[in-house]
Amino acid sequence: MVPPSLADDSIVSVASPPLDAATAVPSIFSQFSLASQVAVVTGGAQGLGYAMAASLCSAGLAGIAILDLNPLVGGQAAMSLQKLYGTRARFYTADVTDELVMKSVFAEINDDFGGIDVVVCSAGIVENYPAEEYPFSRFQRVLNINLSGSFLSAQAAFPYLRARGGGSIIFIGSMSGHIVNFPQCQIAYNASKAGVIHMMKTFAAEWAKYKIRCNSISPGYMRTELVSSFDPNMVQHWIKSTPMGRMGLPDELQGVALWLASKASSFTTGADISVDGGYTTL
Repeated sequence: MVPPSLADDSIVSVASPPLDAATAVPSIFSQFSLASQVAVVTGGAQGLGYAMAASLCSAGLAGIAILDLNPLVGGQAAMSLQKLYGTRARFYTADVTDELVMKSVFAEINDDFGGIDVVVCSAGIVENYPAEEYPFSRFQRVLNINLSGSFLSAQAAFPYLRARGGGSIIFIGSMSGHIVNFPQCQIAYNASKAGVIHMMKTFAAEWAKYKIRCNSISPGYMRTELVSSFDPNMVQHWIKSTPMGRMGLPDELQGVALWLASKASSFTTGADISVDGGYTTL
């Protein structure tokens, strides 16, 4: 039976006692600590993935697993993180599009580190083809890496996060999942990132009962090594189309990645956070 006071859908407010010396909460910064936790970052050998891995390590991670296809760059990334932050770091060669490989790698990580708490699905690629000329095999490849790879990473991580009583999965979407980029033609990338964002929301709804939070970060144009391969005139168009008048830097994703990984975002799931200099506000 619905209590009479709630029958009219009225809003009930509960008064809280004023904070004083006896009830003051600990420093908010303590909620960002990842001490004793283990993180996995796919595509973490360089670029945005490495920047986010560094952010998590700076918060006191006990261990981090870097997944990538390039063993040389990946091994160097793991050694760098361990040297800089004192975090136990290990590199694993992994193809995120291979279901059996992903299940095997996550099982190995769980055995090596004794558990998994945070997963960042940042492995991804982008290609530019006019839609009418896009080779279907290339179209499939982008979707396989960006969308299917994120799905397989989350699915492989699930039993270990559930065993820990919950955790956080951070998907890397893109503002391209919300708008159509211009003037470059990238239909496969746009479709894949829109899929990642909606898939994240579905994971969030289904796995909330396991206390597994799922959120995504949608970067705008970021100044990475990849940008150097683009037409300078195109890059200038991107900058002019961004309200803040510049491209983002990889380390400008670090704060939001740490927030989503930590207890500071404990009531946040199913959220997509744009970090795009205001591009999608136009």
